[in-house]
Amino acid sequence: MAEYKAIHGFTVQNRTADTKATGIAGASWSSGGDLNRGLSAEIQGAGVSNTAAIATGGQTGGPPYVIQAKTEQYNGTAWTEVADLNLARKASAGAVASPSSNTLYFSGGSGPLPSWSATTEAWDNSSWTEVGDLNSARNGAGGAGSSNASAICISGEIPNNTQTVNVEEYNGSSWTEIANVNDARRYGVGLGTASSGLYVGGDNDPGIAATNELWNGSSWTEVGDMNTGRQQFGAGGTTTDGIVAGGRIPAKTANTEHWDGSTWTEVANLAVARSDTNAGGGVSTSFLIAGGANATAFVASTEEFSAAGPTDSMINTGQVFYRSDTGDMKVTLNVLGTGAWSSGAALNTGRNEARGTGAQTAALVTGGANSSTTVTGTTEVYNGSAWSEVADLNQARAKGGIGSNGTSTSTIYFGGESRPGSANAEVWNGTSWTEVNNLTTALGANTGAGTATAAISMGGIVTAALAETDSWDGSSWSETAEMNVARYQGSSCGTFTAAIVTGSEPANVNVETFNGTAFTEVANVNTARNSAAMFGTQTSAIITGNKPAANVVESWNGTSWTEVAETANNYIDTSAAGINGNNGLVAGTAASYSGITEEWNIPSTATNKTITD
Repeated sequence: MAEYKAIHGFTVQNRTADTKATGIAGASWSSGGDLNRGLSAEIQGAGVSNTAAIATGGQTGGPPYVIQAKTEQYNGTAWTEVADLNLARKASAGAVASPSSNTLYFSGGSGPLPSWSATTEAWDNSSWTEVGDLNSARNGAGGAGSSNASAICISGEIPNNTQTVNVEEYNGSSWTEIANVNDARRYGVGLGTASSGLYVGGDNDPGIAATNELWNGSSWTEVGDMNTGRQQFGAGGTTTDGIVAGGRIPAKTANTEHWDGSTWTEVANLAVARSDTNAGGGVSTSFLIAGGANATAFVASTEEFSAAGPTDSMINTGQVFYRSDTGDMKVTLNVLGTGAWSSGAALNTGRNEARGTGAQTAALVTGGANSSTTVTGTTEVYNGSAWSEVADLNQARAKGGIGSNGTSTSTIYFGGESRPGSANAEVWNGTSWTEVNNLTTALGANTGAGTATAAISMGGIVTAALAETDSWDGSSWSETAEMNVARYQGSSCGTFTAAIVTGSEPANVNVETFNGTAFTEVANVNTARNSAAMFGTQTSAIITGNKPAANVVESWNGTSWTEVAETANNYIDTSAAGINGNNGLVAGTAASYSGITEEWNIPSTATNKTITD
């Protein structure tokens, strides 16, 4: 049925400002209260939002410049002076994701440079207390953490003006050296927590870096670089929702970028280009910048970053409006960028022949083979930054079918090889797997689509490849329409009434869609597939991997297949998850039963275009 707006259209609005998207795409900066300390730079900040933040240390304008011990707290309107640091410092680091009432402040310059400090102080919302010193004195370090008892100090400059790769972790009483970063830098920034953080940008002598390294609690991995390299800037947020603003490139910049866990996207600029600034805010949608240095002087001003809400003139793709102030006719459009793969966190249990479902930041992978002779029922869920083990399948299996349009809290797994094939079906409710009615035929190497209440099992093998399919109505399985091509070790995605399937053993190019009643052959893939991974919908999908293992990726737009960016690794018998062809992941592969994960993203920008002749 046609939508109301398709029938009646829109009234062309008369506006004096462009519409904007909700969320981060339509975020903007606004003025907040000035710091009390006057013009200041090289201060450190922390906080949970742009209404609960803290700023401490730094230096006030001169010359002569005066290193500060002052601390101020922000309530969303004004800054209030509270207890001073015990040791005045600048260019320090802090547990920047921590609440403003529970902050750690460490390292820094305690006098005219060259000067480096190992001093650590903990804030309890009323006073600063000196606690265990760093093992290595430094200034210009990065910091991340969730409280005054859990933080990491990253890189920075050590005595003799040398950048270090050294990283230390604080446990509430003392610092311990842990795994080094890959690229030594000073004046970079950290964000996130002590077990899941990022270290971004900085001066790696002789250049200014855009480098971004991801910390998973045990090692550092280089991930997507910022679009604009910078040093001495503000940052906050998490490993899947971060923000950076300002800094030197080497000139002062107002540039702001958002990190979604795989790529950086430029968003609204600061009103005042500045460096040597602090930042507060635990999420990108509620963040602030205060103080710093602009092109000619130190500044005391505060800018607050907020995401656009439903009342902020929400953009409506396809809406036409008239800008009465400029005389332009405009239309709102959604512009897609170039897709790319980036590294994600590895599965805890390496395997192949597993099956996946859900969204990229809320995915589930279950079953599979973890050796040449054993299958597993291990199930893991992904939150966009780490995999966590949850309840196992009741029957360990590999190469089964799954409700690929399910979620990390609701899906169904059916068939598969338990050495030999199985008819078992199990439903997942977010906590446990429950056995339900069996498939009509015990088989293996089948594939599936749908949800926990409406699914389809396609193909598989008993003694030969099958064309038969079974449909699930939430209580029982029944035979439904056969595919045009018999297949096993195929790939599929979509819903029960809008599924797509391709590939087989041996590899073939045939592609079919299912409408809930019958299968229809559509355009072939460019590369014949066998044991590939697929995620998305019947009109927007990604397929990768092959047998033998390969990294060739194709995108489906509902009409044709197009080769797009390759994965970094070759895949065979891997699992996949993703709700469309713009965002998804693959995890695990046959190579040494690896748990490697790669995430696929096509950046999307809502924008307003002027209509021209």
